[in-house]
Amino acid sequence: MTINKITLTLDDAKAIAAGAEAEAKGNGWPVVIAIVDDGGHLLYLQRLDDAQFGSIKVAIEKAQAAIAFRRPTKVWEENIAEGHLRYLNLPGAIPIEGGLPIIINNQFVGAIGVSGVRSFQDAQIAQAGINAFVS
Repeated sequence: MTINKITLTLDDAKAIAAGAEAEAKGNGWPVVIAIVDDGGHLLYLQRLDDAQFGSIKVAIEKAQAAIAFRRPTKVWEENIAEGHLRYLNLPGAIPIEGGLPIIINNQFVGAIGVSGVRSFQDAQIAQAGINAFVS
């Protein structure tokens, strides 16, 4: 059985980041956008003007958590809000919305993490990046 593995390229990462950047700039939101491959390795990082430098590491960690566990980081945020504090000790998980896995042809090929504004806005930007790439 032959499985054709899809790999996220630098050009792909730039296209995703461009879609996310357009959403962020359209709303006047200064954010950091991080794109990682399927192993959680940083492919592309973009810090928009006036984005706080503290968001750099957060964006990367959101992307890494989203691909490591193959789910949006919002899952942990919701679980902790419901009182399931055990998720705070899950290695590599970050309980802040804004990290989304990138799925192509049912394959997890990478993830995007965004940080800099409210977490639901970070997620909106991340989703716009994915939508721009897969559409």
